[in-house]
Amino acid sequence: MTQSTSTGDKSATERTSADDRDPLFARIPRRDFVKAGAAAGAMGSLAGCTGLLDSDGDTQAAADVDASVPPGELDDYYAFLSGGHSGDIRVYGVPSMRQIMRIPVFNVESARGYGFDDETHEMLQEAGGYTWGDTHHPRPSQTDNQYDGEWLFVNDKANGRMARIDLKYFETDAIIDLPNHQGTHGACMLMPDSRYVFGVGELRVPIPNDGRDLDDPSEYGSTLSAMSPDPFDHEWDVRVDCNLDNGDSGKEGEWFFTTSYNSEEGVTESEMTAADTDYVVAFNVPRIEDAVEAGEYDEVNGVPVVDGSEDSPLNDGDEPLVRYIDVPTNPHGVSVTPDGQYAIASGKLDPTCTIIEIGQLNEVGDPNDAVVGRVNVGNGPLHTAYDGRGHAYTTLFVDSQVVKWDIEAAVDAEMGSEDPVIEKHDVHYSPGHLIAAESYTGDPQGDWLIVLNKLSKDRFLPVGPVFPENDQLFYIGDDDAGMELVKDTPTYPEPHDASIVRADRLDPASVYDPDDLELDFISPSDEDNFIERDGDQVHVEMYNQRNHFGFSDITVQEGDEVTIRSTNIEQEEDILHSLAIPEHDVNVKLAPQETREVTFTADEPGVYWIYCAYFCSALHLEMRSRLLVEPAD
Repeated sequence: MTQSTSTGDKSATERTSADDRDPLFARIPRRDFVKAGAAAGAMGSLAGCTGLLDSDGDTQAAADVDASVPPGELDDYYAFLSGGHSGDIRVYGVPSMRQIMRIPVFNVESARGYGFDDETHEMLQEAGGYTWGDTHHPRPSQTDNQYDGEWLFVNDKANGRMARIDLKYFETDAIIDLPNHQGTHGACMLMPDSRYVFGVGELRVPIPNDGRDLDDPSEYGSTLSAMSPDPFDHEWDVRVDCNLDNGDSGKEGEWFFTTSYNSEEGVTESEMTAADTDYVVAFNVPRIEDAVEAGEYDEVNGVPVVDGSEDSPLNDGDEPLVRYIDVPTNPHGVSVTPDGQYAIASGKLDPTCTIIEIGQLNEVGDPNDAVVGRVNVGNGPLHTAYDGRGHAYTTLFVDSQVVKWDIEAAVDAEMGSEDPVIEKHDVHYSPGHLIAAESYTGDPQGDWLIVLNKLSKDRFLPVGPVFPENDQLFYIGDDDAGMELVKDTPTYPEPHDASIVRADRLDPASVYDPDDLELDFISPSDEDNFIERDGDQVHVEMYNQRNHFGFSDITVQEGDEVTIRSTNIEQEEDILHSLAIPEHDVNVKLAPQETREVTFTADEPGVYWIYCAYFCSALHLEMRSRLLVEPAD
């Protein structure tokens, strides 16, 4: 084992009670441990950026890794990273770590006209009408436990929503408001074929939350929500008593796992950390489906809600719907190994990762008997990814490190042993999620690992009191040389998780197929372009192309409701236009062959220029039309 960090003299089974416990990250001032991590990181940089030490404390030689992608060449992978409070998805190329696109999801975004045209505005309004969202866990759809390039799903941690992104056009095309959630944290599909999309509700509230049981937390609950991917519909919920956290799926369509905390049913920090254990919650999906089919549910806010709480009658007998597996208190991430054999939960407040053998869950009476290993990895373990060679990689939030360990060695070792740990590497700083290339599939690629760090002190030029975060790229393809830190990538706060997909699994369109759009294509022919009035409503249909719009003037009356439908008739890729009328808050993006529609009220008389906000040709500035609003009689 190299660069091992002490985790104290108590194993997971010898921990003191909560009243005597003093969590490490409550004891060490944040400034002190970040400084210590910075110093260790600086030493790692001087030693070739690996942070990997041999048994004598000497630096090992790093692998000769070329992560450059020269101009004009393309990356091997797409990385889809959550945008956090920006409410979007960031798309990187890997290994270049170049940001190549942002996909707006839960927030209005002007560059792509998202939230301005009628379709996307209505989609945001119908899904709660919130002014912001917080994306956390982007997950691509899979077929036979491999990414299929069709959809990307992501949760809204802030507002209890899930969204679907079409990977043909890299656009959000559907959002579901989950009425029995308050805070959707985890998100994942049911493997192997994305038959369900799961949203993991975190915050316990009365169900329904209609004013009942306001001051009786024992009556609160959280729910796991299941959605069909296409059509994107809310199918059912399962209620539990604890706060659900992160989730991942087994590989055979039977089990879905979440971590949980607050089995105490408290509402304050001290109440929620009083017990020595919480749960990994294992949902048996076929049995839940049987319960829904049999009508064994309550309908709440129009959704079937199955009772999966510990004392539910549906959990009596030999085939419970939900199994509660004891793990050290307040765990965080849970992920299933590529072979589908184990679910591994990270301790957060405990220095261990707990290994659950999935095949044992139907064989044992006590689900705790399915726990087959518990490896001591270090302080503050949060999330785990895999390289496909039998290794797990876990972030240590408190130690500011990533630890690499051997999964089968951890199963064979004594509970709480450090022996399975192979290597630790400093990161900068306080890592949350990490993701290896195609780690969530049945066949990880085993070459690249991205670590998403919450802090970046001293890594970049100062930009005031709001610091960037730091996505760090590691090469993990050489087990002899160890992990190699390749790149730092500053990012706007606060992202969370990511997925890395091999580029050849996706086939994005470069122009729109008009048949994929609900609105009729508007050609340059006269019969397709018109202005018509119906009372105080004016409907305009027109095309646009380089240098001009279909109409040079559009005349309406003060107070008219105006709807403009426009098609970009360009056939050449990458020639975008838009329809912008700033005084009426209109800004609609139009890619080649795309048709969009926008509705607004012409509430002030005057001359308002319609123009293209994308630089599309040498006569871009001349691409204009006039909206003439005549005073009302």
